[in-house]
This record gives sequence, C-alpha cells and structure tokens, in this order.
Amino acid sequence: MSLRLALAQIRSQVGDIDGNVERTLEAWRRAADAGADVVVFTELTTTGYPPEDLLLKPEFVSANIDAVKRLAVDGPSGTVAVVGYVGTAEGDLVADDPGRPDGWEVASAAGLALTNSAAVLADGRIVATYDKFRLPNYGVFDEARYFTPRDEPLVVSIAGVAVGITICEDLWVEPGPVGAAAGQGAKVIANLNASPYHRGKRAEREDWAARHTSRDGTWLAYVNVVGGQDDVVFDGDSFLMGPDGEVAARGAQFVPDLVVVDVPVDTGDATDLEQLSGHRGERPELAPHEPAERLDPVGEVWHAVVTATRDYCRRNGFTEAILGLSGGIDSAVVAAIAADALGGENVLGVAMPSPYSSQHSLDDAEALARNLGCSYHVLPIDEPVQAFGNVLGDLVVTGFGEQRKDGREAGVAYENLQARSRGVLVMALSNERGSIVLTTGNKSEYAVGYATLCGDMAGGFAPLKDVPKLLVYELARWRNSIAAPRGDSGEVIPASTIDKPPSAELRPDQRDDDSLPPYEILDDIIEGYVEADLGIAGLIERGHDEETVRRVLRLIDRAEYKRRQAAAGPKITTRAFGRDRRVPMTNGWRG
Repeated sequence: MSLRLALAQIRSQVGDIDGNVERTLEAWRRAADAGADVVVFTELTTTGYPPEDLLLKPEFVSANIDAVKRLAVDGPSGTVAVVGYVGTAEGDLVADDPGRPDGWEVASAAGLALTNSAAVLADGRIVATYDKFRLPNYGVFDEARYFTPRDEPLVVSIAGVAVGITICEDLWVEPGPVGAAAGQGAKVIANLNASPYHRGKRAEREDWAARHTSRDGTWLAYVNVVGGQDDVVFDGDSFLMGPDGEVAARGAQFVPDLVVVDVPVDTGDATDLEQLSGHRGERPELAPHEPAERLDPVGEVWHAVVTATRDYCRRNGFTEAILGLSGGIDSAVVAAIAADALGGENVLGVAMPSPYSSQHSLDDAEALARNLGCSYHVLPIDEPVQAFGNVLGDLVVTGFGEQRKDGREAGVAYENLQARSRGVLVMALSNERGSIVLTTGNKSEYAVGYATLCGDMAGGFAPLKDVPKLLVYELARWRNSIAAPRGDSGEVIPASTIDKPPSAELRPDQRDDDSLPPYEILDDIIEGYVEADLGIAGLIERGHDEETVRRVLRLIDRAEYKRRQAAAGPKITTRAFGRDRRVPMTNGWRG
C-alpha cells in the first residue's frame, strides 16, 4: 500500500492572511487534482512567519482563525490538508458542528495564551489540531515571547496510514515530539516548517530528520516556506526522507513548489484512530519524481540574497532600486543582485565621483550598468563637498594636501563628508522617484565600522549585510559564470572590478588594507568572534596575531552603535548582525 503525499512549499507572506488563504487553496487543489491523499503545508501558513507583535493584536489572531475556517469549507474534498495557524490555548478551534461556518468558536486573543499550531482539514471540517511543543528562543527566534507549548502528540489516520503531526523545532531534539508520534504508531511524520536559510542549513535539517527516521523506521515529510521576510530568507528545499535516512524526494530551492509522491508504507494498526479516507475516485498516474537541480554553495547564497531583495522591495511597494555605483566590487555585486531581483530596467545606478575617484572606476561602473541594462547617471560631488566645506569653515579641514597653521590636516571627517554628500544625493533621488535605495556595505565592513552613517549606510535595504568580503568576490565570479545579461566580453561584472585592490577612494591612493588587515585574516577573525563566539585566546589559538586580534575586536565592539542604525539585510551565515546577535552598545567587556 502507499500514501500519496504532497509537499506544498508556498510563499506565505506575513500579515497577508487573505493572500495566504488563496495560495493555500491553489496548492491544495493542485494536490487534489494529482490524487494526493494528504497535502502538508508550512508553519503558520495563514499568518506567515514570523508575525512578531502582530500576534498582540486580537483582530489579527481572530482573522487567522477565520482563515482556517474558510480553508476547511472551501478546500477540495477527498484530499486531507495540514495547515499551520495561530491557535488560542483556551479556545478549541474544532466546533461541535464544524460543517456550519457560524458554528465555529472564535476566541478573542485578548488575554489568551497563543499556540503555534497545525490544523488537519478534511471534507469541509477541522478534524484535529496540534500545538507545537518545542518553542525556539535563540538567534532570530522569539517564540517563547508569544506562544505556549503543548506536549500532546497528534496522530491521525489518512487513507489507512497513521500520520503524526509536528512543527519545525519539534524535529530538532531526540526523541522529542517526533519520537512521541512514532511511539503512538505513526508511520509518516509531517513536519511543518518556517526554517530560515543559512549556509550549511540543509545538512543540519537532513541530519536531524535521519536520526528520527532511522531510529523509528518512519517516513518524514519536511515542508518549508519560501521567500524573504525582512532580515531572514526561507529557501523551501522541502524533502521526503525514508526509513533508511535517505532523501526520496525534494522540492526546489527559493521558489514555490508542489512535490507529489507515493510513499510505500504499511498501514499498521490505526483502527483506534478516526479514519480520514484521503483521495477518492480514480487516481491519476504519477510521473517519476525528478528532484530539482541543486544549487552549489555560492549559487545558494546568490539566490538567497536575490530572493530577499525581490521580496523586500515588492512587498513594500518598491518597483525601482537606486544605488551608488563606485566601480568597486560591492556596488557591482549589489547592482547585479538588484537587476536579477527587479529587472535591469528597474535599477538606477549613480556614479558620484570625488576628486579621488579613478577613471578606471568610472569606466567599470559605466560598463556594469551597460551589461545589466540599468539606467546610469554621473553626479560629481565636488561642488556639494566644497559647499559643505565653505559652511564648516575652519571647523573641519577639507582637502588633502592642505595643512592649516595649527597643524591640522584633512582626515576621516573629510572622507566621511564625501560619503555623506553621496548619501544626500541618492536619498534625494529616492524621494523624487519613490524608489528604494540599496546600500552596498558587506559584513566585513559593518563588523569593523568601515562604513559611514548617513553616507554609504543611507538606504532601505542592505543585500550584502551578512556577506563577508571574500564571499562577495565569490558571488561576483559565480554571477559571471551563468547566463545573460552579459557585456561584449561575456562578463556581467567587469574583470577589472574583481581584480583591482579594494578601495574607498576617499583620499589619494587609498586602499582598504591601509587601515584594515587583509580580508583573508579579517574575515576569519570576524567569523570566529561573531559566529563562533571565540574570545581573544581562542582566536590566537586559531593562528592569529594577538595585536591584530585585539585591534579587530575593539573595532567590532565599538561599531555596534552603527550596526543598530543600519538597514535590514538578509541572514546567510550562522549568525548575522541584528536580532540574530544581540550585544550591548555600551559594553565594558574585553575578552
């Protein structure tokens, strides 16, 4: 015997309850047309994830409960659906007369404990609900702030097969709720997820799934949401794993997908459970499952930042993006990301040369815009900087090579004056055109404060915020290795942009390594300190010079106030700046 199972990784959007209902119904109907007995959706299908303080609004919670009712009534018969929603601990969603819409109990969220829940829907009714037990409260997760856990396993019989229902973090403990469901006779475990992407996450998910399936001899359907949400991005990548610990079917990465497979499973003894019949009538024959092509590790990151940028812009009403094109590697990669996310015709690149900008940088910026099909303008900043200098007078030294009678020379204040002049220009264009400004800083720069408040940090979204400098170069080479748009030389990003030494070009002959360690050293120290929580001793043991370590850590700690003011950007490493890493701005610890 087999259970025909559908994995529905949809693009749920936070707060768009009506839209999420339509997306769910569309996938449910497709699953029914394919003869599925059951279709499994994602965590908090109705509300999107994470809804955060929307959960404090009683009307929002009630609207989400109404959405589950609508799904039950409007969904196709014959195919069972498992959908995620926000429940109330005091109010049971299952009514005495579930066939009548006016028979539902909709409890007010005011004063009630909430649950991260899943509902089993079949033939116009809600037959059972499950409340998540393991509530993550680390990294980007704050579920203990909102939800109440329930340690009550749920197993239902679908087409004669015992199916256990679990949600996301329930998987990440052994034996936990997954083992409890198997202990109650489940042959297939459905695991609804909103699991943010970071590099290496797939291996972690599959390792946990294999522990459970190999231990219990079960099948496990892992279904994950797709899309960007503020500073996280969800990659889909749903899978079905067999009792041998091997993946038997898999969904696509970073795009919605519906995977329908026949799961060979013994019915076992499910006679004590309510029997949900599953698909009725003649069942269409399934073509052999063809897993979506896997992305390589760098390609994964590219698709993550493109997906995050596209969804942030479109969901917030922006159709055009503006960014400063310096001719350097960071702005080139952000421009290519924006073009892939929104279309090159919807990207405006602005070169804003100062007296210290090189001609080859301007040439590279123009070539990049041409390759991507972007609009391109040159707005020199000489006059604005001079005007600021005139207003400031003797208060700030402007112009390198000048030395005042008091011995002062131009320094960081003058460099930042140039960066802030550029910020004024791009934000003026943003106001005029109603477009979003994308900032171009990377994780290495944000880590050590190598970015200017109200200057190159000015903007609404930071695609490279969690991308270390060396990975930025890898992304550039990866983008050049794939299809059009391309320039005459077959490149998207000019080779000269990739090959030249990085420089802010805010003073004569400036290079990043004049004031920072080489990025091979800097990125490794940042990774150790920020992502692995190593201290000075641990980083020295890792092979780094003590003086360099102490200097870099001082820079990282002192720059926290800047990062608190930075635009949002997608998490792609194990630990990103922002709500994933929360340290005090005022901090006396040095170690």
